[in-house]
Amino acid sequence: MSNIANARSFAKRKHAGQLRKNGKTTTFSHLKDVVKNLKKMKVTNVDIICAGWLHDTIEDTDTDFDAIKDRFGKNVAEIVVSVTKDNRLPKKQREIKYAKDLKSSNSKAKLVKIADILANVNDAPNAGKNARWEKQQFVKKSKYWSYVSKVKSGKLAELTWAKNEWKRLQKKYSN
Repeated sequence: MSNIANARSFAKRKHAGQLRKNGKTTTFSHLKDVVKNLKKMKVTNVDIICAGWLHDTIEDTDTDFDAIKDRFGKNVAEIVVSVTKDNRLPKKQREIKYAKDLKSSNSKAKLVKIADILANVNDAPNAGKNARWEKQQFVKKSKYWSYVSKVKSGKLAELTWAKNEWKRLQKKYSN
């Protein structure tokens, strides 16, 4: 089995039965959307795609850095940890550290975060809440977008789709 198939299978097992904060979307469905977004960005790098499948495992399951490193390698583990909030910290400190981590993360981690942000914002309507709540989610994710969207993707990705998708979402939530 390829590393990507292993990452998909590992993520599916670790997130089995989990729902997103909206209480409707499964975590695994979100992971599929993130990987689809990476593919729309023409990402073919195996470590980035594996990290797309695994990006929520440290934050939302009993998986730690070493488990990912041992199974998928140090590069994948470092990408995943770069896009992971440290839930051991109080909320305010957690957000400060997360912002710092995103700003200083490498291009591979920033590409995963771009795909994640787009998946999150596009999933917001599925929560069945109101337009105001959806806009709040967009505003919250806009901050993260500003930390990662200036990535120089080079040979790793083609960002035209992602930037156009972000513009579409900005227009949708600008009212």
